[in-house]
Amino acid sequence: MPFLPRTAVLMAILFVTVTALATPSTAQAPMPTPVLALLGQEPFQTGGKQWIRYRYFVANADAYPNALFAASPNLPPCGANTNASRTWVDFFDKAGKRLNGFCALGNHNDLNGIWFALEADVIPPSYVHIVMTDRQTNTKVKSNDADTTL
Repeated sequence: MPFLPRTAVLMAILFVTVTALATPSTAQAPMPTPVLALLGQEPFQTGGKQWIRYRYFVANADAYPNALFAASPNLPPCGANTNASRTWVDFFDKAGKRLNGFCALGNHNDLNGIWFALEADVIPPSYVHIVMTDRQTNTKVKSNDADTTL
C-alpha cells in the first residue's frame, strides 16, 4: 500500500482543524442572573376595585440577547397566544406564590416594564423575585430579592 505524501497528510490535518474551528458552537452561554429593582408603585382602578401596581425593571436587561424574546410558535402557547416568546418571566413572593407572569415580551428592553398588582388593601410581600425561563433550552434563572417599597 503506498504512503500518502507528507504534504497530503498535512493538508488533511489542516482541513480538519480549520473546519472544526470554523463550525459555530452550539453551546449557549448561561443566562446572567437578573438584577431586579423597584421602579415605583401606582394606584389604578379596574373592575370597580382599587389596585396598586408594583413596577420593576431589570438593571442588566441589556445583557440578554433579544433572541431570548423572539416569538416561538414552535413552543407551547401561552393561553390563546400561539406566538408566545421563547423566554417567560414570572414574579414570585418569598413563599413561592406566583404573582404575575409575562409570556410575550418582545425584546430585552421589555424587562424594564414588568409588574405585578395587588388590591389596594392587601399588604404586599416584603420582597419579590422573578424567574426567567428559556423554554427552548429549559433553563431557569432567578433574580435577587427586590423590595416592594421605596
